[in-house]
Amino acid sequence: MSLFRLDTSILGTRSTTGTLADLVEQEWRAAAPDTPVARRHLGADPLPSTAWATAVATAFVPPDRHTPEQREAVALAATLTDELVAADAMIFAAPLYNFGVSQHLKTWVDVVFTDPRMAPGADRILAGKPAVLVTARGGAYGPGMPRDGWDHAIGWMRRIFSDVWGLDLSVVERELTLVGIDPALAPLAEKAERIRSAAEDQARAAGRRLALREGAFPV
Repeated sequence: MSLFRLDTSILGTRSTTGTLADLVEQEWRAAAPDTPVARRHLGADPLPSTAWATAVATAFVPPDRHTPEQREAVALAATLTDELVAADAMIFAAPLYNFGVSQHLKTWVDVVFTDPRMAPGADRILAGKPAVLVTARGGAYGPGMPRDGWDHAIGWMRRIFSDVWGLDLSVVERELTLVGIDPALAPLAEKAERIRSAAEDQARAAGRRLALREGAFPV
């Protein structure tokens, strides 16, 4: 068994999604302490912003005429896809940024799509693999809140990971992470604490399900 973990936060050790992903991973490791974990942290080591366009351009040029940059882009797409194919289970840690998906995550997905194995119409080589998506929002985006409907990331991520790639996806969400930082959110402190506690419980449960799904727990 093997686990692949993708982090996308730009906040390093202060990342809420990183903390939740840690809880998921801890449950996995408790069940299978010797299982290898492959990691890619796009927040700390982002992909080149030109990689996607460069990889796409190779489709219009014979392979023997690819530039060094194009060959690098093709190799990068293959490496990213290899990481997914090699994993038995996955964790994606992806916060909401500016009401949408992180540019780092979007670039990663776009580059992956340029690999022939992941191109539209290809067999879904990841279908059925278990995955956990942990996401976080600074404000209040739930039903009845002023920014209900402003999260344009979660729907896109579900579409890619679940509907397009066919992963068996669980989602852990936390919001109001800016309580204690943004004074305007102070009246929601009690609600934020309940959400934090519930999200952490959900992350642990998701990690246990991930391990059970892959038979990591002894029977």
